[in-house]
Amino acid sequence: MSLNQTTDFQANFQSCVNRLTQQPERALTEIFDLVAQRLVRFAITITGNQFDAEDALQGAFARIAFKPRLLAKANAPWPYLIRSVRNEALRIIQKRKGTGLEVTERGSGEQSVASQIVHEETADIVRRMLKTLPKNQYQVVILKHWEELTFAEIAEALGLSQNTVASRYRYAMEKLQRSLEPLVR
Repeated sequence: MSLNQTTDFQANFQSCVNRLTQQPERALTEIFDLVAQRLVRFAITITGNQFDAEDALQGAFARIAFKPRLLAKANAPWPYLIRSVRNEALRIIQKRKGTGLEVTERGSGEQSVASQIVHEETADIVRRMLKTLPKNQYQVVILKHWEELTFAEIAEALGLSQNTVASRYRYAMEKLQRSLEPLVR
């Protein structure tokens, strides 16, 4: 994601948040459309599958729909929303553990174009390497690289100190570098 896309996202998100008190239904719909893909991607790092991640997103938005002012009045609305989704994902995991249910992911289907296959294979290697990280490091990497949050925003979203977030990120990068060394040689 380019700097302009990040800036555009932040401006669009903040604009929607600012409208939450005047037009809550419309603003929430626009926020959902703007952030759903990003938040599902993040929730997958917690739940391990898309189905539960989508449920976490829906649950977080259902809670926010009842009290949109909480998001509107948050000091940092984007980390607040990430934290809401994280909390819902953790609730889902707890429920699943309590019932003993396990959910498996569905495959993405066969790709017919050679470049798509290469892209998918590369993405799969990256996903597998990321999944070898401890979950707490994995979450930090996803938020830092895919969501382009600062360490301060990640710390707020996860309820941690900035030093802890930076440390988890550093350890994750070291592990990934060690994993990649044999592939690069």
